[in-house]
Amino acid sequence: MGQRLSLYIHIPYCVKRCGYCDFNTYTPKELGQSGLGKSEISSQYIDSAILEIDRASSELADTVSIGTIFFGGGTPSLMEGRDINRILSHIRQQFIVEDDCEITMEANPDSVDEENLAAFVSAGVNRFSFGLQTIAPHLLKTLDRTHNEESILKALEIAVKLGVKNLSADLIYGTPGESMEDLIKTLEFALHLPINHISAYALIVEKGTKLASQISRGEISAPDDDLMADKYLVIDSTLEKNGFQWYELSNWAKAGAQSQHNQVYWTGGNWWGIGPGAHSFLGDRRWWNIKNPISYIAALSKNESVIAESEVLSDENKRDEKIMLKIRMRSGLARSDLRASDIAVIERYINSGDIDLENWEKGAVVLTLSGRLIADRIVRDLVV
Repeated sequence: MGQRLSLYIHIPYCVKRCGYCDFNTYTPKELGQSGLGKSEISSQYIDSAILEIDRASSELADTVSIGTIFFGGGTPSLMEGRDINRILSHIRQQFIVEDDCEITMEANPDSVDEENLAAFVSAGVNRFSFGLQTIAPHLLKTLDRTHNEESILKALEIAVKLGVKNLSADLIYGTPGESMEDLIKTLEFALHLPINHISAYALIVEKGTKLASQISRGEISAPDDDLMADKYLVIDSTLEKNGFQWYELSNWAKAGAQSQHNQVYWTGGNWWGIGPGAHSFLGDRRWWNIKNPISYIAALSKNESVIAESEVLSDENKRDEKIMLKIRMRSGLARSDLRASDIAVIERYINSGDIDLENWEKGAVVLTLSGRLIADRIVRDLVV
């Protein structure tokens, strides 16, 4: 009996670390290397990723079809086109790749040109997610981002010229110093781009980042939670009026343009994460790899395990995660997934207008706009 699987390919390299970033990414300086020499770093890393793909193939006894592939990072667009082609070709050799497989690559507008975008498309990439964040120069400086409006427009112009139909932009709102006018200008700019998907994430100040240190020293102010909520309402209203419908708390898409890969995460599908720090989920088992890319490459070269830790989810764990993830989606959580003790919680939020009564009567728990603003609180009341 076969199974459907998604693959996440982590590319852990960046030219520069953004001030807000706590992802498992590394600059040349952090790895003790003089530079991001594509010919050596890209090739050597992809060699190792291919070895892990072989392990995944050998461990999965059933016939496996791949429905989505996602290159995330880091900055996947720093890789050589020929190496992205190598990894996708190898996946096709080891698995059945579905004809309509969604293959996404996250891209920094500063790291792409016509040559490498054409190589990625030729390899099979059919969806790009560009990091836009904001168009306000003072906010880009706070975030340590180096792109500008011109580089974003150029990158998307090339992608359209290459025939890529699914294009997404990532926004960040709530950066210290961001005015409502800054946000509206960014939204207006994004809405004039040839994209059919927008992700908008509230800035989270993570411990250990440059931004957290700046805030603790009083150099810049911390994000304002009330203002964050107001900005979310503006984002949602503006995007909905312009043909982008929310389908997950931080994601809006035009009809048929929802991220298929991310929905695998939110709906409890199976995925295998390739690369340092990558997480995987299969059945009731979750595991995650060692984080350092040098250690990851060394372990694979010696045929050693790259798994740092793993866990088997109990029925209670799986129930809690289903609630946490599905309640974030417009399709909602099935009423049948709730226990009797959950009903009183839900009814309280129906009475406060945070859960939609009409959908509840049809058998689904769907957040209203006000409910989306307090989604974390509702989840806590259901799972704690």
